[in-house]
Amino acid sequence: MTKYTRKFSVALLFDGKGGARELSDDEVANWTEADGLLWVDINQGNKKAQDWLMRDSGIDRQVTSILMAGETRPRSLVEGGGLIIVMRGINMNSGAVPDDMVAVRIWIEKNRVVTSWRRKVLSISDVRDALDEGKGPKTVGEFLVDLTGRLSVRIESAVENIEQMIEELDGKLSAGDITTVRGQLSIVRRQAAAIRRHLSPQRDALERMARSTTGVLSDKEVFSLREEGDQLTRHIEDLDLARENALVTQEELMNMVALEQNSRMYLLSVVAAIFLPLTFLTGMLGMNVAGLPGLENPNGFMISTGIMVLCGIGLAGYFKWKSWI
Repeated sequence: MTKYTRKFSVALLFDGKGGARELSDDEVANWTEADGLLWVDINQGNKKAQDWLMRDSGIDRQVTSILMAGETRPRSLVEGGGLIIVMRGINMNSGAVPDDMVAVRIWIEKNRVVTSWRRKVLSISDVRDALDEGKGPKTVGEFLVDLTGRLSVRIESAVENIEQMIEELDGKLSAGDITTVRGQLSIVRRQAAAIRRHLSPQRDALERMARSTTGVLSDKEVFSLREEGDQLTRHIEDLDLARENALVTQEELMNMVALEQNSRMYLLSVVAAIFLPLTFLTGMLGMNVAGLPGLENPNGFMISTGIMVLCGIGLAGYFKWKSWI
């Protein structure tokens, strides 16, 4: 099969042995269930693909509205003997951030699969590459399991990356790098929260699919979907743990910042306590009234300075003796 490189929708006919061949638009229009398993992958920005889906695909209007919807949460529904599934994956496109998850919408019938997306989903490209190599899925159920597994692998990688980032920030905090931790910790927590927000409904969607009675999925494929649901549960638990660790790190950061501020305030208080009596003396000696001692003495300034220096040294020594500094 020639590897597909165009921007528009892809149409592949499975050979039942792990491979597939690409179909032309005319072949898609003339396809029947007797021809074999058909997969149509649609870029929602392609007007021609939209027209085919809405007018010529023969798919129920409620299903096509979900396939062409904008941002939507993960879910699964049984509709007319088929399954409609919306799942989320990690955005691995250039310049994207992991928590900006991409959505893939899937319609599964006994002999047809339709997928749609707005932003490129690399897991779909992986499935196409596997079919190109003759190592792809053979049935619609295997397609769903394969795609779900590839999405889960990237989710696992993102979760592990978040855990590693939190460990690194914890190490930097221990080394006293407060500035770096303060700038990056909120970003990591936001990523963890955004990813977890989609994983919980996605797990529920997989469990709902596994309980479906449409006959589209075999017992083995249902078991595999349950396993993928368990994997998502583990990722959710890992994210919860990562968020707790991030919260602990943030508390340590706040304690270190507060301790640093308290140390500075304490130092200022000690300095103020030393200079307070000296300020009193200079204020008193600076009064413009008659009778101040030392006014007529040519050594009065040196004597006053010496007294204040001795007072300062005495106060500093007293604070040191009391272990206040």
